[in-house]
Amino acid sequence: MILDDVKMIVGNSLQIGTRVQQMDASAPLLGAVPELDSIAVVNLITALEEHFGIAVADDEIGASTFETLGSLAQFVERKLAP
Repeated sequence: MILDDVKMIVGNSLQIGTRVQQMDASAPLLGAVPELDSIAVVNLITALEEHFGIAVADDEIGASTFETLGSLAQFVERKLAP
């Protein structure tokens, strides 16, 4: 499931260990996870691109993409859709 993969990538990229395991799709990210700063966003996008084989343009992402774990997973799902 995409959400599970995104969750794993978020946990690894942000190095938040077991905290990510308690997160579900409604878990807030931006503003709620202190580790998610501007540099971490870039690293997270790179990790998602590598894992899913997608390319993300700068103008495709905004704060709403990183609002929750679910919104991030939905963004990836849209990128994977034919």
